[in-house]
Amino acid sequence: MGVVHTLHFVFGIFGNATALFLFLAPIITFKRVIQNRSTEQFSGLPYVMTLLNCLLSAWYGLPFVSPNNLLVSTINGTGAVIETIYVLIFIAFAPSKEKKKISALLLLVLTVFAAVALVSMLALHGSKRKLFCGIAATIFSIIMYGSPLSIIRLVIKTKSVEFMPFFLSLFVFLCGASWFAFGLLGKDPFVAIPNGFGFGLGTVQLILYAIYCEKKGFTKKSTFDESLTTGNVKSHQEEKQSSNNNKSKLEQV
Repeated sequence: MGVVHTLHFVFGIFGNATALFLFLAPIITFKRVIQNRSTEQFSGLPYVMTLLNCLLSAWYGLPFVSPNNLLVSTINGTGAVIETIYVLIFIAFAPSKEKKKISALLLLVLTVFAAVALVSMLALHGSKRKLFCGIAATIFSIIMYGSPLSIIRLVIKTKSVEFMPFFLSLFVFLCGASWFAFGLLGKDPFVAIPNGFGFGLGTVQLILYAIYCEKKGFTKKSTFDESLTTGNVKSHQEEKQSSNNNKSKLEQV
């Protein structure tokens, strides 16, 4: 039993470390967003869903909700702060339509978290509180891990991983694996189930990265080449039209 408890603690610490790297991995992406003053084709959905997951998981890990899960609470509380910064930056540089969409989702996220916290505190106690908060955290953890599916579709469609950052995929894999083991050792299905899903999804992302990594930047290059070609065609047409006009004037003279 002592070995299991030790392993449980070790995987919790490792889970904290990998989760922190997972939360910090998008810094590269947001540096690009700030430099270009545009969110380009990056999706804001994963960051909003991660924020909600962090808030609910941090709440679930508190001692008065579920015992022996303080490591879950501390890292997710930290993650909630980091993800809030990401979401605000995304909203600041997103196109008007995307800005409204992500702002509405952020409001929805805060509303859902407030509702879960209030109901669990005012209407539920003991095991019922843990069950209610655990189910809520599990549902939105799965949604969080599933949010990059739109990017996966883009990768398969364009055969490019430009908009699926490698380190984000890597730490989804490592974080999911760590907390999956933590949940199994602690016999906590509300930790094991969603993170097992994340572990599987992270594996899929790494496989896709291995397949398409040599074609990174294909989307951007294709768009550039297309616009360049279009511009050349347009210039050529204008030049031809101008030549024809000059020829007509000469003939009239």
